[in-house]
Amino acid sequence: MTRVAAVDCGTNSIRLLVADVDPATGELVDLDRRMTIVRLGQGVDRTGRLAPEALERTFAACRDYAEIIKKHGAERLRFVATSASRDAENRDEFVRGVLDILGVEPEVITGDQEAEFSFTGATKELAGREDLARPYLVVDIGGGSTEFVVGDDHVRAARSVDVGCVRMTERHLVHGGEISDPPTEEQIAAIRADIEAALDLAERTVPLREARTLVGLAGSVTTVSAIAQDLPEYDSARIHHSRVSLARVREITDRLLHSTHAERATIPSMHPGRVDVIGAGSLVLLAIMERIGAQEVVVSEHDILDGIAYYAAESPS
Repeated sequence: MTRVAAVDCGTNSIRLLVADVDPATGELVDLDRRMTIVRLGQGVDRTGRLAPEALERTFAACRDYAEIIKKHGAERLRFVATSASRDAENRDEFVRGVLDILGVEPEVITGDQEAEFSFTGATKELAGREDLARPYLVVDIGGGSTEFVVGDDHVRAARSVDVGCVRMTERHLVHGGEISDPPTEEQIAAIRADIEAALDLAERTVPLREARTLVGLAGSVTTVSAIAQDLPEYDSARIHHSRVSLARVREITDRLLHSTHAERATIPSMHPGRVDVIGAGSLVLLAIMERIGAQEVVVSEHDILDGIAYYAAESPS
């Protein structure tokens, strides 16, 4: 077993996993897994730049993570940055800050690399499951982008598109600095149109409809699962490998899109940082399920973060 630290810095959140990993068997034992909402992608879709306050929130989380990594004595650290930092003009400022704090340069990966890491993290432990038919379609609904990956043991096709819960919320629901509460039907339709266009784009290179099992990743999907189960609090163990029907996803999405901020905030399993973006995120999931005819989604708590950890363990020291 190799002790590794993996950091996934996305548009909405930054996450840390410290784990003992055996890359040969796929065994991964968590030592510490945590998430901080930092909204690194705040305003990037509009300005093309990372906001100073967003950078500072992210660097503060990195300083906290540095202490945890040191405490556990991780032998290797891999830091992967995704959509927001990939799009930003001033990403060099972000890279320098992370290097100063954690001693490694963040890998600002492509959408295709992001998809491969997500697929590995989500499916490595599904090997041998006879109840889940292949090929899998792994869908990672992030803040700024969504990754689609079709594969069996390995990736067959992958595509990243610029549709995510934060990007859709900022593009269609924010006016004059205020978020529509709740969204109008016209705003919901505009989000749906963007999602459908992105699905058209993804289908050009990824055979979405060939999938036999839909595996959904990231906070929008896991939150929908928590709501579907009426959990009194967010419970990773009960969410991991849960299944949510199309009908239930449709019902929850409708509820989220037609509720106010205050009403969504009372949902006990809702992270405060997701209250304003969960409606758009759940709509992305619903549109995907309807497009491919999926009757359910298998929800995974293991995703790109676990994939980063596997690849960190396999890398030369």
